[in-house]
Amino acid sequence: MLKFCEAMNSHEYMNHTKWQTEEESALDVLTDDHHNLIVWNDDVNTFDWVIESLMEVCDHSPEQAEQCALFIHHKGKYGVKKGSFDFLRPKAEALIDRGIQATIDY
Repeated sequence: MLKFCEAMNSHEYMNHTKWQTEEESALDVLTDDHHNLIVWNDDVNTFDWVIESLMEVCDHSPEQAEQCALFIHHKGKYGVKKGSFDFLRPKAEALIDRGIQATIDY
């Protein structure tokens, strides 16, 4: 699919219209900093351990970590942090090292 991007005036419109392909749009999406660190519910980790881990790894306040843990428990997963992939990757790895299932969505 093509999208119209820019036209200066009717003469430039006819001769210099710029179009953006869907592939270019998809590339823009991949480079944005809109990734989510997702923590998944399990039957192994306690609320206290998840809360402590979110506070230490994600710099959450105790209240924020507790709310995230409740969402994770009731919804099955929750996006606990947003940012670039490079920012979130060490946090995901730290949670995984603690036995907590974590992924980064695109």
